[in-house]
Amino acid sequence: MAVDENDNQKKRKLEQENSSIATSTKPIRYTEVKRITNETKIQIVLSLDGGSITLKDSILNKDYSLDSHATQSTSSQIISVNTGIGFLDHMLHALAKHSGWSLIIECIGDIHIDDHHTAEDVGIALGESFKKALGAVKGVKRFGHGYAPLDEALSRAVVDLSNRPFAVVELGLKREKIGELSCEMIPHVLESFATSAHITMHVDCLRGVNDHHRAESAFKALAIAIREATSYTGRDDVPSTKGVLM
Repeated sequence: MAVDENDNQKKRKLEQENSSIATSTKPIRYTEVKRITNETKIQIVLSLDGGSITLKDSILNKDYSLDSHATQSTSSQIISVNTGIGFLDHMLHALAKHSGWSLIIECIGDIHIDDHHTAEDVGIALGESFKKALGAVKGVKRFGHGYAPLDEALSRAVVDLSNRPFAVVELGLKREKIGELSCEMIPHVLESFATSAHITMHVDCLRGVNDHHRAESAFKALAIAIREATSYTGRDDVPSTKGVLM
């Protein structure tokens, strides 16, 4: 009996050591991206696994830790989104929160013209950040799906970290704008993100009356799908019969 107990203790110790090694060898899925054009100036800090992040030099001369409508700081996540378009900030805040990301976005855009360049470029820059932070698609699930309700609205999202950019986004929005964000730009932001991130993505709002609810449930469903797709499997392999995802 004593031998069995010793063996069990050794087994538990070995399992703990292996677990510790596996945790310590996980890549730090983090990146900093700057994107500057004649239309927008954007900088992003992204950690796919949450945790503490900082922005060294704010282009907005802003302390991101201060409370605002799209700022949240907890022991596991730091989120601060400032694009100049309130409803876009709100959607990206929801995406980051439910994906488990820590995310800082700052953007100065030509919103005196309209919202198009800012919304599109933020989607592009966020997709680029996601791709860089994720790195090689290896040791992760690759596929993810999620459903998210918001009152009467229900959305579904399915994601494949395929390195083949493709997006189908059907939200059925009817209003011209939500806040200062054109409803036509909401699916375009998601499409821009998918293209730049090199992922395949299907996002559908299945039902709903209120356009705010329809859009927000879609971003939350996407967050759930991304969180699943990027989660670790415990294996160090490429999740493809090809052996590569490129």
